[in-house]
Amino acid sequence: MKQIEKLSENTNYSAVNMGELDDLMDYSLIHPVNKKLIEGKVFLKDMTKATGTEISFNSLPPKTEQPYFHIHRKNEETYIILKGFGFFQVDEDCFSIKEGSVIRVAPQGKRGICNSAEETMIYMVIQSKENSLEEHTTADGERLPVEPKWR
Repeated sequence: MKQIEKLSENTNYSAVNMGELDDLMDYSLIHPVNKKLIEGKVFLKDMTKATGTEISFNSLPPKTEQPYFHIHRKNEETYIILKGFGFFQVDEDCFSIKEGSVIRVAPQGKRGICNSAEETMIYMVIQSKENSLEEHTTADGERLPVEPKWR
């Protein structure tokens, strides 16, 4: 099983490298609920010491589907399709997805995903507490006079 590489860490950040997306299948984990082995999935919260999001990279083999639909109690999820195409269903709505598709699902939305391609689908999921974002982008930022070290 492949391990996430720690790049750098200090008080205000954690940086990791999980490798190329084509190597995602080298990761595996035991599902915490059904105790089954899942290949091609990696969670980043613990390695990055994140406190407000869980990010995972996921793979779905050709012509397969996630073996279950699920909901969450508190967290919404945003799915970002990085490679491949197929279908996504939320409640009774089913629609086509492809590379570049982004789907936000409220906690109570019954969600499932299907890969209808001949290649492995790769997607990222960002999970965060619903309605927890108070400020965003420019409203939460402040520019600082810092000289970049890469110059």
